[in-house]
Amino acid sequence: MVEEILVAGASVARVALKHGVNANQVFQWRRLYRDGNLGVSPEGAMKLLPVGIAEDEELPRPEPTEAASSSSGAIHIELPGEVRICLEGCVDPAVVRAVLISLRP
Repeated sequence: MVEEILVAGASVARVALKHGVNANQVFQWRRLYRDGNLGVSPEGAMKLLPVGIAEDEELPRPEPTEAASSSSGAIHIELPGEVRICLEGCVDPAVVRAVLISLRP
């Protein structure tokens, strides 16, 4: 987006609207870009993965097995404001869905 607004005649407001972000945020990114503070992450930096939310649909539940019940997996979710959610062991997908839905504003 920043490179789009650096083109002669480009409008920050139009570019922001096109991408669904606030124009003030684009102005801030442009300033960071010009100062050399917006670019490639350092080696070893944390990488974020894209996440999507699917429409609610009824999914078939797998039959529990002995191997699944002894699973020792864990899901740790950390959100701004010191919110931490830990789901450990074999967690029912319906429980994970209920927890995530409860986080919606």
